[in-house]
Amino acid sequence: MPRQVDHEARRRQIAEAVWRLATRGGLENVSLRQVAAEAGVSARLLQYYFGTRDQLLLGALEILNADAEQRARERLMHLDGTGDMRAIVRGVLLEMLPLDAERRSRHLVHVAFFVRFLADESLAAAVRHGPRALEDLVTDLIERGQKLGRARPDVNARAEAAFLLAGAEGLQASMLLGQRTPDEAVTLLDHQIDRIFEENDSERSA
Repeated sequence: MPRQVDHEARRRQIAEAVWRLATRGGLENVSLRQVAAEAGVSARLLQYYFGTRDQLLLGALEILNADAEQRARERLMHLDGTGDMRAIVRGVLLEMLPLDAERRSRHLVHVAFFVRFLADESLAAAVRHGPRALEDLVTDLIERGQKLGRARPDVNARAEAAFLLAGAEGLQASMLLGQRTPDEAVTLLDHQIDRIFEENDSERSA
């Protein structure tokens, strides 16, 4: 019998090749042939799984984001059901910081995609109007904290969520450049979170 192909594993193999190329030299001039060579597959097989170069880049980004979401769920699992909205918001924001090798590598790939999107309007348009899932999540967590009496009732949950996420993105960049240490970044993030949530005795650890 012919060997059964694991299509998801093959797609991941190709996506990981895109990520490696992105961290080594960016995506501005990466070709399908280069990705195929990096992945150890034929260009024809690469096109079978992803289609065009733009579809390949977007597909690789989708897989990267799905991985990040799964890792975040795993790290936050111990907070599920605790009702500690501050700790959950903090955990979501910490996922945006390059606090370990895995998150640093992921963020470097995102930087490469960001630069590529700036140079290619068609690619940027494909992601520009996507759902603001993180903003919606953090907004909901702040609102739930307000209902539980653990967050300030006078804050605008949506505006604060947008501000926290933008702040985390800024800290991410300064950490990648070596301008801030992980401890400094986490301290700044905690300072902003404390503007919204009442103080509690939750353990603060990355």
